[in-house]
Amino acid sequence: MPPSSPAWPETAPLGSYVTSWRPAPVTDEDPLHADPVVALSAVLDLPAPAVQDGDAIPPLWHWLYFLNWTAQGDLGPDGHPLHGHFLPPVPDRQRMWAGGRCEIVKPLRLGGPAERVSSLSAVTTKHGRTGELLFVTERREFRQDGRVRLVEEQDIVYRSGRNAARHPDALDESAAPEPDAPWQLPFQATPALLFGFSALTANAHRIHYDAPYCRDEEGYPGLVVHGPLLALLMLELPRRQTPERPVRSLSYRLRRPVFAGEHVSAYGTPGGTGAELSVATHREAQHATGEVVFG
Repeated sequence: MPPSSPAWPETAPLGSYVTSWRPAPVTDEDPLHADPVVALSAVLDLPAPAVQDGDAIPPLWHWLYFLNWTAQGDLGPDGHPLHGHFLPPVPDRQRMWAGGRCEIVKPLRLGGPAERVSSLSAVTTKHGRTGELLFVTERREFRQDGRVRLVEEQDIVYRSGRNAARHPDALDESAAPEPDAPWQLPFQATPALLFGFSALTANAHRIHYDAPYCRDEEGYPGLVVHGPLLALLMLELPRRQTPERPVRSLSYRLRRPVFAGEHVSAYGTPGGTGAELSVATHREAQHATGEVVFG
């Protein structure tokens, strides 16, 4: 892996930093205790679940498990880890969660030890509005009782160099059209909720709890709502509206940030075999989009 302070010119293409970057797969284990499910229910202000060993973990709630806590001395100025097995050797990284996919063969069950095997699936470079971007796809395979239960891919985007430019779309107060959807779920992400979600997912990124840092360093008008939290919000729709139809597969894309204090709504339109999902505010009709297929 290249050194943390590379001698390459700052204008070097991002792909040149990862030409020989081939991290090996990593295996982790977790007993899948019920406490994180109870804790997230409290953070989301949901009724306290009467969970017991053997209960199915809701779609994407496996993000509460297999956590890796980074020592404070190994965190960068943004609160994100400086080093990590699947962190690309790009100087002065800015990290964004772009989306992902998940196939649920059988849901993971509480109280049964499980194994996760993580591997690097793909690395590509693309050009966006802000310059060159590095897309990293991490594949995760979850096993329980000797069987593959769940296969997930996460798409993470990295940009080299800090970006303190303002985000004009975040400051636009013009009303966005309200989606016409039969499923609707209003939601408001308070700073306290973001703090709780960060704690439950071992996320120390300062954009979720340090308002001065958000404004002065990242150019955001306020605390940023976690992308995974928006995905979980969308998945609450089929979980509440069609509890008898388990989700077999899902995909989601995170498009534009949502900020603490904003009134958010998740929308869903069911179809024959699944449902189309989205997250909207007064500013934007599609901060996040998703699709589920029922089993």
